[in-house]
Amino acid sequence: MTDRPRRLILLMSPATYRGGSFLDAARELGLDCLPTVDLPPGLQAAWELPEGVIALDLADPATAVARIVAEAAREPVDAVLAVDDGATLVAGQANAALGLPHNDAGAALAARDKWVMRERLRAGGVPVPWYRRFPAATDPAAIADDLEYPLVVKPTMLSGSRGVIRADDPAGFTRAFARTRQIVRKERGDDGGDILVEGYLPGVEVALDGLLTDGELRVLALFDKPDPLDGPFFEETIYVTPSRLPAATQRAVKARAAAAARAIGLRTGPIHAELRVNDAGVWLIELAGRSIGGLCSTILEFGAGVSLENLILRHAVGLPLPDHLEREPGGGGGAAVMMIPIPRGGMLRGVSGADEARAVPGITGVEITARLNQPLVALPEGASYLGFIFARADDPAAAEAALREAHAALRFRIDPLIPLAVGG
Repeated sequence: MTDRPRRLILLMSPATYRGGSFLDAARELGLDCLPTVDLPPGLQAAWELPEGVIALDLADPATAVARIVAEAAREPVDAVLAVDDGATLVAGQANAALGLPHNDAGAALAARDKWVMRERLRAGGVPVPWYRRFPAATDPAAIADDLEYPLVVKPTMLSGSRGVIRADDPAGFTRAFARTRQIVRKERGDDGGDILVEGYLPGVEVALDGLLTDGELRVLALFDKPDPLDGPFFEETIYVTPSRLPAATQRAVKARAAAAARAIGLRTGPIHAELRVNDAGVWLIELAGRSIGGLCSTILEFGAGVSLENLILRHAVGLPLPDHLEREPGGGGGAAVMMIPIPRGGMLRGVSGADEARAVPGITGVEITARLNQPLVALPEGASYLGFIFARADDPAAAEAALREAHAALRFRIDPLIPLAVGG
């Protein structure tokens, strides 16, 4: 058999933050990487893609998978990997069609659809709050008095806390349901499908990243989220690792994430889990069949400077993994990232204080990703951040403190949007 570089097809969205990190990791490993971008047919001709990048319409899985299979027939492929949530279903189907390790379609759907996830968790014996599903066209006032409060309204298929709203009474539920319905209708372009309503879970929230191999979970990092996520919206801000939770609690979190992956049916590849810890135990909030989003993975290194993306690609194409998968064996201090929240909607006109923020001891980077003179949309409608701040220090508390000091140095000028007058 002739030696050849391992070949990988990478599925990405046009708005992903992570594509560059995966492509850099592929180059480090000497992989032959074919990047793809999710674009509907109407935009494919107009969108100027870089050389070597192809367009796929992930909303048409059958056609997308057929294109991937044709690429594999032209030149063998060792893995199809999804960078973002929207590509996980197609990645699973494509790997299955090519006879490669994959998560079956039901498991991939459960990691995307919150209703299916709750159903599989419950059937698998993983504790879940009470939950109900309603068509988006439902009149919320007609059902508000029959529900328990506080509760959370969620789109079944959106990620990043979009459309997730807490309600504490029937009037609040009626407003929240109507607002979430508008968000999903705008996203889907139809009647909005279904909306999930479930009991609100109080407690401390954490995030976990890991790799599944034949159903066995290896935990790569456990993050604390020190800012309370009590609602009414659930905008994530700071992630800090290693976790400062008691060792017994950390073991319980890891065990719950592994049990949730089994219940959902995920067996291979990266996972990112969000969990809450309270007096009743550990609860899974979400589990996605991909790694941590945004630029957050920048703070993770494993062993001698190995990135998270490097590990994921090694795992996907069957290359050996480092002997130690825990983050920076032998200590490594604390690492943290802030996803800079959008305080209000409007037009971003100016950013200042970035140099002052970068000068804060412990800060390793400040990336402003929002573009000047472009509109900003805050949660629950929004799907992005102003940027990211990264920190490393001797311990997690110092890394978190550095982020807060750097964030305080940043100043954003956000002007109100001026509606355009129509007619005269």
